Amino acid sequence: MFTGIVEEVGRVAAFEPSEAGARLVIEAGVVLADLEIGGSIAVNGCCLTAVEITPDGFTADISPETLDKTNLGELAVGARVNLERPLLPTSRLSGHFVQGHVDATGELVGLDELGDGNWRLRVKTPPSMRPHLVYKGSIAIDGISLTIARLDSDIVEVAIIPHTYQETNLSVRRMGDKVNLEADMIAKHVARLLELQQVPSTDPG
Repeated sequence: MFTGIVEEVGRVAAFEPSEAGARLVIEAGVVLADLEIGGSIAVNGCCLTAVEITPDGFTADISPETLDKTNLGELAVGARVNLERPLLPTSRLSGHFVQGHVDATGELVGLDELGDGNWRLRVKTPPSMRPHLVYKGSIAIDGISLTIARLDSDIVEVAIIPHTYQETNLSVRRMGDKVNLEADMIAKHVARLLELQQVPSTDPG
């Protein structure tokens, strides 16, 4: 479990495709402090397992399913990625509950500067995400906990404060980039409960 508060922006040192997925090597510093082999770490909001750790980074394996459902398969050497360690029971929840299970990818269609270091981010979302998106609700975009400021058909709009822009990989994002999306866990559970309530009963009694 994560919070969507990015701790560090890492750098892709190597990306090695294979028949069974890929191996990703990330250069990092802050997140290595208490990282252990087998430990979880969110990379662009996707929960991965550290299989090797060095003094200046870590290695994680990526499954074919993860490559298919996230933007990790598009990473190139030198790419900047958002990193976060799992939430501790004693930690403050500054963002929202983020599982690190990416629901889908969206397309960045707008990143406009508003002045004083503030930005407006607009992302085109797939149909599967829309029932789980609520005005003023939470969404994780590339692992960043953000609040939905506007919903316009298939476009979700969020406000980016200067700190978030400077301390995440948003500063290097460009139009058309694919971003990882994870809807609020509570919204998904509510949507599922409502869906089940609409299923006709098959009980003959």
